[in-house]
Amino acid sequence: MHPSPRKSSGGVLLAAGALVAAASGCSGSDAEAKALSWHNPHLNAISRPVGAGGVSAVTGLRPDGTLETVAVETATGKRLWAYPATMAGRLPGLGVQAPAVAEDGGRPVVAAVEPLPRKRGRWNALLVAREGRTGARLWERPVHSTFGPQRCGTALCVSEHTALRRARFVALDPATGRELWRVPGVADVAHADSGRVVLLRLVRSPLIEARDLATGKAAWRLPVEAALGRGVDLSGGWSFGTAGGDLVTYVAPYTDPRTRRVSPFGMFSARLADGRLNWMRPSVVRVYPSGSPGVAPVVRPVDQNGRYGGFAHLDARSGRVIGQITAQQVPGSGWWLAFPNDLSVLGFLKHNAEGAAYDLRTGARPRHRAQRGWSFCVTDPAPAPIKGQPGFYSIAALCEFDLATGKRTKDSTSPPPAWFTGGDNGWRLWRDQKGGLHALKDGTATSPGMYG
Repeated sequence: MHPSPRKSSGGVLLAAGALVAAASGCSGSDAEAKALSWHNPHLNAISRPVGAGGVSAVTGLRPDGTLETVAVETATGKRLWAYPATMAGRLPGLGVQAPAVAEDGGRPVVAAVEPLPRKRGRWNALLVAREGRTGARLWERPVHSTFGPQRCGTALCVSEHTALRRARFVALDPATGRELWRVPGVADVAHADSGRVVLLRLVRSPLIEARDLATGKAAWRLPVEAALGRGVDLSGGWSFGTAGGDLVTYVAPYTDPRTRRVSPFGMFSARLADGRLNWMRPSVVRVYPSGSPGVAPVVRPVDQNGRYGGFAHLDARSGRVIGQITAQQVPGSGWWLAFPNDLSVLGFLKHNAEGAAYDLRTGARPRHRAQRGWSFCVTDPAPAPIKGQPGFYSIAALCEFDLATGKRTKDSTSPPPAWFTGGDNGWRLWRDQKGGLHALKDGTATSPGMYG
């Protein structure tokens, strides 16, 4: 363990030539705005990166198997500080928790779960908020068990006592840690802005619920069963995305080990203003990799007998099918999906062998046989060797492949597509296969990526 932060001096931790400004067709501030990039290989990031106020943070894995929260300057990748981190009560299926970064009047505040220096009664860890640029401790809050902090608009939110019957969800002032309001049970932040937060409440009959960010007063509620049917079980997982003024929600199937029954699943959209349902697509599974449900949902229908159909690209605003291929076009087994930057082609990648590709808009074979696509770098990953925390996997990285050979492309230095990384105020951040952190400022509009 490291009781004090480890800081870098100047740009010593940046690889030589990692900060690149484009010169073709641009000059001065135009070049900086359109193509500014960096790569920091001197950490082992295993969570998705998050950021606000000019600071980005990620959960990293140290050589000794312990976790750390690492903060970097978004504009340069310069490491600002690192402190020990831990997970207390998080479920492996949720993946490694990321820190949360909120803003307090423009000042970045990084919140993360840290180990207790010593056993303190029933508490197992601390939720600690630090000044984003210096790492100075602002406040702490003891926790028994938690899924980790989340940014919710101008506040920080966290589900506490998740392993106990008295679980609760609390909204906190990022500057002081003062509790603003609470609701019983466990919840996940689906969307938030400066005045309202939309939650998925993991109660017996799951709810999507909008609450006033300042007071916690409920504005509207939408039972998930109203969209997908009775008996929804969230144990299979879920994800969200926004499309204009709508929230698009995906609920994955879950098979009850006792009854072997599959719970209702699928995708649906509701208006953020009042919770009114826009469209529903029950009995479809989200495919991976692919874009956020709110940006570019690609799904596969499943019939009542559990048989998979073809693939469909949905319009996130209307739920209508805008492109598809049939089940008969799916080339047997042993493939992994791969997509180009614009999601126009559905590729079936076979490692070290020739795959197949279809135009997702027309269902026809592309005219040009040479096709490249982005897919998972590793299809059979090993769990991250986290000390005392078995079963957790690092967040997946994407690599570019040649579908004709099934091999990785060697001549490409392109960043992963925006549908994977998402964008935040013109910046895109992602983790590579080795845990290095990358960033590109290319003016991409703020939008969710594959992981939110």
